[in-house]
Amino acid sequence: MYKQLIKTNQFQISLFMGVLSIFCFGLSLFRVEMSGTKHFLFLNWNLFLAFVPWLLTVILSMNQNLQKSRLAVFGMLGVWLLFFPNASYILTDLFHLSHHSSMPIWFDLVLILSFAWTGLLYGFLSLWNLEELMEQFLSKRMITRISVFLLFVSSFGIYIGRYLRWNSWDILHHPGRLIGDVGDRLINPFDHSRTWGVTIFMGLFLTMLYFTFRFLRKKEF
Repeated sequence: MYKQLIKTNQFQISLFMGVLSIFCFGLSLFRVEMSGTKHFLFLNWNLFLAFVPWLLTVILSMNQNLQKSRLAVFGMLGVWLLFFPNASYILTDLFHLSHHSSMPIWFDLVLILSFAWTGLLYGFLSLWNLEELMEQFLSKRMITRISVFLLFVSSFGIYIGRYLRWNSWDILHHPGRLIGDVGDRLINPFDHSRTWGVTIFMGLFLTMLYFTFRFLRKKEF
């Protein structure tokens, strides 16, 4: 495992993301200790869900035998797409900020932003891993278009999670109701202005971050 991480240039990234995740977990425990409440512990679960798509792409990038199996690749990518919106979803946990909290609002802001930033990094790192895999078959221009499309799909997923309260695993537990909700918004878009408002503007925001990160990755310091 260690050698594979080194070989695929994933070791330093894994170590860095591990430190960030531990820092976030530590902040949440500090809040529990200081406030005597468990109000924001759910952020750890949300961060774990953001971790899943990154883990899937790391496993796929390290295993060349797995890459040769179309069934395995498409199966993992399907699961990846279900969990990918969770990486950006944590941003919407800012809705939980309140002046009536048991902790100063500035602390809760730092707490949520720390989790949101780490979740976003997991999401973009998983997307970059996916792009590297796609480079074997597609042009860079096509890969960019697919990535932007996936970011807008993720934004739609954020809306489904935040406002309709569906979870990634509900595709297994309540597939009919979930497909019905999604289908209604696709068939009758003008009846759901908030759906497309959230999807479009969150998608634009994530696209802005995508190109910002890409520019910084190419820039030499």
